[in-house]
Amino acid sequence: MRISRSRIGGWRCSGTRTRTLAIRLRPRPSSSRSLRPMRRVIVLSDPQKRAVYDQYGEEGLKGMPPPGSHSGAPFANGSRGPSNFRFNPRDAEDIFAEFFGSSPFGFESMGRAKSKRFQTDGDGTFGGFGGTENTFKSNTRGAGASGGQPQKAPPVESKLTCSLEELYTGSTRKMKISRNVMRPNGRLVPETEILSIDVKPGWKKGTKITFPDKGNEQANLSPADLVFVIDEKPHDVYKRDGNDLVVHQKIPLVDALAGTTINLTTLDGRDLAINVTDVVTPRYELVVANEGMPIAKEPGKKGNLRIKFDVKFPSRLTTEQRAAIRRILGG
Repeated sequence: MRISRSRIGGWRCSGTRTRTLAIRLRPRPSSSRSLRPMRRVIVLSDPQKRAVYDQYGEEGLKGMPPPGSHSGAPFANGSRGPSNFRFNPRDAEDIFAEFFGSSPFGFESMGRAKSKRFQTDGDGTFGGFGGTENTFKSNTRGAGASGGQPQKAPPVESKLTCSLEELYTGSTRKMKISRNVMRPNGRLVPETEILSIDVKPGWKKGTKITFPDKGNEQANLSPADLVFVIDEKPHDVYKRDGNDLVVHQKIPLVDALAGTTINLTTLDGRDLAINVTDVVTPRYELVVANEGMPIAKEPGKKGNLRIKFDVKFPSRLTTEQRAAIRRILGG
């Protein structure tokens, strides 16, 4: 080996061995890792490329126009970038779904934001994590969320008192209501309205009639539903028990023993004569079929009329009356 001016690895050599070592130790062109430091030096020495590299990394340098060219849309910081550059970051949920087929978090049923995206505002700027002109936009869904359906105010209930006659035959009630209505300019003004309620035969106490969105209007709230609840007025003769009508009838002892006829006026105005032929004993009840309240769910059918008796005894008897009773009753 001859000594020469070349120095490789700290040794001086020449000739064939010098070329062999040079080939062995030289960087391989196919190794991008070995060329990265050289690329970064080139980038950092060019102000335009350095600005793109600092903001978007190496991906931003792809499609970079040659020096001196002014093609491409301006970036958010005022510099010029490549015209075919597309920035489309995705959130972790979308990336997970791409690999595994679905989101592991299940936020959809919880009213979370469906998907978040960086969007352009049409002037070449991008929504991002910083900067005064950047805007982060999301499409949200859920109760009370921006762009979703407004929450509904709780229902407003009001009693609708009806007589037994109205609940027996049916009737139409007119109810005048007053509520606040919001005009297009956002101003609340009072408004009156007449609602028509068709009371059906056989309706019971507690039946509800709902008028959707007839409550007061409020900002950021859907109007409440107006609910009327049926109530019954007490009746002088009849008392309702489900689908039956109950009557308490007072009769003297003689009628309880010898029989009598009870005359009643029905709720629809008919005269009803009921013959009592049985001996009325304590807790005795006379049932008249199909003379009770109409059954709302079974048109054409009615409950029963039940007559309960209150027997009135004489306060005193003479000696002759007592003897006659004993003789008749055989006591």
